[in-house]
Amino acid sequence: MSSSVEIRSAPAAPPRPRVAPHKPRSLPQTAPPALEPPWHVILWDDDAHTHEYVIEMLGAIFGHGHDLALKMAKEVHASGRVVVATVHKELAELRQQQVEDYGPDKRVPGCQVSMRATIECSE
Repeated sequence: MSSSVEIRSAPAAPPRPRVAPHKPRSLPQTAPPALEPPWHVILWDDDAHTHEYVIEMLGAIFGHGHDLALKMAKEVHASGRVVVATVHKELAELRQQQVEDYGPDKRVPGCQVSMRATIECSE
């Protein structure tokens, strides 16, 4: 009687891929980039807009509360200009554009323009 026994071996592990070992690149040693200085958004006075308009606009664009916006409205009227925000340059440019696009003061008959804003570096 012959018994045939089949011997099975464990499956061989798949061959490992041949890859060069990871070697991190060394980056040149440089100083970190300098931080850009903040920029002021400046609102300019005119005779074509009411304090209510200024308060409403500062709240809508900058998120200023009523008390702060009223203080800024009085300051722009008294001194001719007021810094309404100090932020990074791109946001200052956006806020300037938003002020100038806000639209006329509907409380003043014949008002056809928004207020004027500029930006300037704080340093």
